[in-house]
Amino acid sequence: MKKYLRFLLLAVLPTVFLAACDDDDDLNLLENNAQVLVVHASPDAPAVDLYVDDVKANMTALNYPGNTGYMDVESGSRNIKVTPAGATTSNAVINADLRLDENQAYSVFAINTLSNIEALVLEDNLTEPASGKAHVRFVHLSPDAPNVDIAVANGPVLFSDIAFKENTAFTPVDAGTYTLEVRAAGTTPAVLSTQVQLANGGIYTIFAKGFATPPSGNNNSLGAEVIVNN
Repeated sequence: MKKYLRFLLLAVLPTVFLAACDDDDDLNLLENNAQVLVVHASPDAPAVDLYVDDVKANMTALNYPGNTGYMDVESGSRNIKVTPAGATTSNAVINADLRLDENQAYSVFAINTLSNIEALVLEDNLTEPASGKAHVRFVHLSPDAPNVDIAVANGPVLFSDIAFKENTAFTPVDAGTYTLEVRAAGTTPAVLSTQVQLANGGIYTIFAKGFATPPSGNNNSLGAEVIVNN
């Protein structure tokens, strides 16, 4: 349930960084890719630029709480740098290596406050749901919120006692439209509710974002974001 790796990095890893080579080599690289989705979930961090092996990977800056969607990326060890938007790699605030396995999907979340920014890297199980089902997981990414339960309004608790930086496995639920409540662990009053539509065969990540108590000048209050993983 808590399968994650922490790196002091935020990474977008598209195929733009693939080394120039002949057509046969290009085909071989494309057959040995991982898939990577990157999410800006640091509620007080500015927009960023992303470099893979010192090649700029993004056309436009990545803003909170956006994500890149899945990108095909050459598997293996990649050097990742993150800079403030418009800065050069000499001003990188994050500089680290990430190992990507062939044919594996990953989500990379930039999390925590700007002063403590880090990344949460999850391996994504994209196995197709059974007929009539969707798969859902929850990730707690609100840096000042307590442990939480996730429940269906007037229904069962789906995930319980999830701490900041923790995540659940993808869990099968009946396809349909739900009002989900975020509650302080072990309590019934909702601190946040959101309506989500879970399609037959869909795979979703729902993450808690923002601040329970936003600092002065910051409007990113506690909320929920839904990512479609397929």
